[in-house]
Amino acid sequence: MSEVLGGKVAIVTGAAGGIGKAVCDALSARGAAIAAVDADSAAVAEQVSTCSSDSRTIIGITADVTDPLQVNTMVRKVKGELGRIDILVNVAGILRTGPILSYSLEDWSAVLAVNTTGVFLVSQAVGSTMVSQRSGSIITVASNAGMVPRVHMAAYGASKAASILLTKCFGLELSPYGIRCNIVSPGSTDTSMLRSMWTDEHGASKTISGSLDDFKLGIPLAKLAEPVDVAGAVVFLASDDSSHITMHNICVDGGATLGC
Repeated sequence: MSEVLGGKVAIVTGAAGGIGKAVCDALSARGAAIAAVDADSAAVAEQVSTCSSDSRTIIGITADVTDPLQVNTMVRKVKGELGRIDILVNVAGILRTGPILSYSLEDWSAVLAVNTTGVFLVSQAVGSTMVSQRSGSIITVASNAGMVPRVHMAAYGASKAASILLTKCFGLELSPYGIRCNIVSPGSTDTSMLRSMWTDEHGASKTISGSLDDFKLGIPLAKLAEPVDVAGAVVFLASDDSSHITMHNICVDGGATLGC
């Protein structure tokens, strides 16, 4: 596989999750050194151990993206150990579903804290280091739920909509420094997060078919995305193949939102 990212250093938050792992693997396979960041210390340690056996350059860092002190410490550690930061992929996210009229403030605050404030804090800290380099690529993994309403997903959708616009604002303000900021918005992807919403063994087929009762369209390509499908879009935006693309949102949902 071509090492189009050889010599680059990438931070991936939410690195221990399904999409995060796929992103780490895809960037690493193309030559990037990886800083795998996750709040789950055991999971990220296992990931580093596995990747290290393949002679890849990867370090694991436990950090809560909602904590400014931990975020700044993480960024300093990456620069200290790997020398620079060329790529940031904001993958860290949580999902808590429920009817909007009975949804708790605690759940609302938690979802916004990780999915939106986390993107703000990490992008701000990393963007500040990229300014001095006058180059860099920031990619936020959002969701197609940030573009169309979803039943029982008000907080998640709002958090992703906010992170989409936030990333575009970063892109506008950082463009004079050669820093590109883009979004990848997955649809239904076969991860533990998606499976947590299934109530029976027919979860996958129901997701693909859609639901009129829930105002949810099906997936025209008739299949769930795999984490590697999302990672492929991230690799493109991280590489020089997308050198003239910024403030763009690539929707990876098999047509579920009809190109919205």
